Amino acid sequence: MPNGFVYGRKPIRLARGEDVFLYDEEDTQYLDAGASYACTPVGHCHPDVVSAVQEQVSDLLFVQASYPTSAQDAVYDKLAAVAPPGLDNVWLCNSGTESNEAALKFARSATGNTKIVATKKGFHGRTMGALSATWKPKYRTPFEPLLADVEFVDYGDDAALREAIDDDTAAVIMEPVQGEGGVNPGTTSFLQTAREATGDHGAALIFDEVQTGLGRTGTFWACEDVGVVPDILTNAKGLASGLPMGTTLVNDWVAEDAGPHGSTFSGGPVVSAAAAATLDVLVEADLPTNARQVGQYFQQRLDELPVNDVRGRGLLVGVDVGRGANAMLRDLALKHQILALPAGRRVVRFLPPLTFTRDHADAVVDAMAAILEEGGK
Repeated sequence: MPNGFVYGRKPIRLARGEDVFLYDEEDTQYLDAGASYACTPVGHCHPDVVSAVQEQVSDLLFVQASYPTSAQDAVYDKLAAVAPPGLDNVWLCNSGTESNEAALKFARSATGNTKIVATKKGFHGRTMGALSATWKPKYRTPFEPLLADVEFVDYGDDAALREAIDDDTAAVIMEPVQGEGGVNPGTTSFLQTAREATGDHGAALIFDEVQTGLGRTGTFWACEDVGVVPDILTNAKGLASGLPMGTTLVNDWVAEDAGPHGSTFSGGPVVSAAAAATLDVLVEADLPTNARQVGQYFQQRLDELPVNDVRGRGLLVGVDVGRGANAMLRDLALKHQILALPAGRRVVRFLPPLTFTRDHADAVVDAMAAILEEGGK
């Protein structure tokens, strides 16, 4: 049987999903505490999203984005309604890396500069521009040379960040909470320093909220929690409940001189229908509040475990278990039917659907406690 050559194949063949659960071909139930990297914020196969997709598929499967459709218009309106103040210029694309690629292009065009400042341990995607702003050598080295004018600073070092930003800087790009880099929440001071320094030098501040957005951290956007509004905000992952969609939200001064850009599949009607329905569920069910409340409880319970550290915001949670992260992930999946994710070699990352409850949190903590106890014997 032919296999894809990029991804390793896990020993679980999944067949269907419902809310926070996935089921394999033998109908074994798994608690999905990873949501495929935060791609199912309203749960698997939410009936409103499924219905919207089915209805749109029967009416119009695809048309290029320069032809307006009601599904696309709905996404524009709904994103503008929930966006941070002033970020009501919406560009739709297919993924997080594309949304970040567009953000970097828009910033360079609008400022006339080329220098990009990014953070160590940051992850922004795998296309050449987004990869240039991604720190980890494992991802970068095989594809070098990348964009040359990129400077990396330590995440959380206010002084280093301020020193790196100058009149040649087009943009600073960072995650309000680093995901791939180990689940590292940015301090209010660091994110405010980024806002102040970019403003002083006429550079664009880009917040990569591909993973942190849509209520994941307990507010609709993570930047709301620290009172900082960027010039550009990117999002993807769960925007269309796992169908391929990303967005770049841009303020007026960047949008006015963003330069030529385009995409064949930008805002296609089917993914737009899924995104509009997803946004409706997030707002109407107030899932950001659930993420905040259950996330606080989850972290409190995880703090009871004999681990090195527990950190995160809302339902983006990292547990530093030391060098045993991969073994923990394996045992959670195969012994306890709980699916989670890595964030480096030491950290187990939890990104469940935002419908996650305290009972689900208890199940995860109890399973981790059993694994840790077994490993300590």
